[in-house]
Amino acid sequence: MARVHKPAKGRGSVKALTVSHRERLIEELRTDPELATEYLNAAAEDDDPRVYLAALRTVAEAQGMAKVAKAAGVPRESLYRALSTGGNPRFSTLYAVLKAAGLKMAVQRL
Repeated sequence: MARVHKPAKGRGSVKALTVSHRERLIEELRTDPELATEYLNAAAEDDDPRVYLAALRTVAEAQGMAKVAKAAGVPRESLYRALSTGGNPRFSTLYAVLKAAGLKMAVQRL
């Protein structure tokens, strides 16, 4: 009968074999600025504005929420609230957040 070896406790950290979808998305958005543009444009296609707010929040988190809030001139707590699913941010806040993330809003004909 073969012996089963259990790893000894305390011999270094065990790296997780899986990563959550959100963590992976944030990492990819952090490393690929073009992906952030595509991600927000895809979210803008949805009829529910909460989808866009959630996508913008994810992009802001990828860039660093505190950094984006400071660049946008908005308190960090207010930015979290504005970009929450129940948030209702002003246009000026959306514009400032996009600009702070290195993006701009565009309109196209349907």
